[in-house]
Amino acid sequence: MPSFKPLHFERRPPDGDFYDRMSTRRTVRDFSPEPVPYELIEQAIRTAATAPSGANQQPWHFVVVADPELKRQIREAAEAEERENYEHRFPPEWLEALAPFGTDANKPFLETAPYLIVVFALNHGLTPEGAKIKHYYVQESVGIATGFLLTALHMAGLATLTHTPSPMGFLTKILNRPANERPFLLIPVGYPAPEAQVPELTKKPLSEILTRL
Repeated sequence: MPSFKPLHFERRPPDGDFYDRMSTRRTVRDFSPEPVPYELIEQAIRTAATAPSGANQQPWHFVVVADPELKRQIREAAEAEERENYEHRFPPEWLEALAPFGTDANKPFLETAPYLIVVFALNHGLTPEGAKIKHYYVQESVGIATGFLLTALHMAGLATLTHTPSPMGFLTKILNRPANERPFLLIPVGYPAPEAQVPELTKKPLSEILTRL
């Protein structure tokens, strides 16, 4: 049985500071090769690990890739999958939805960004003897932790891209991860290039996404 301790909780008045900062977060595809202090990456992952999870099983693992050769291998494998996607797998309506953003199978950011963070979901745990431990709410738990991670990276002044080359099994092989781990998301991280541009987007108004009963 777990032990319990008093909750330390701080009430805060409503203000727009957090919204103002988070509303500036954008998906970036043009990164600067400028080095990023590893401490920022480590602290962001430490923050992600505070996320709630089913039965507190914490079914996640984060691999930080800085090695140029590994990044090259990841780019080559990702682009191979993306070429198949754009040329054969994606239905016409998906290609039409992507067209305004100008994306294609070329992913130079996978080498330019100083770090790649690969988020793995643990489909099940393992005892020291190798027996399986069932995990609960894996997708939900890892999704929440990833949200924490993206928020922490942005608050640290870093740019990110949520990249999902599909399928992503090549990441398991390149990074030599165990069979119980499944790639969930690939996140290039760094400072944006000076010439970086992002699409002009609008978000749905609060009246459209919020129902108060």
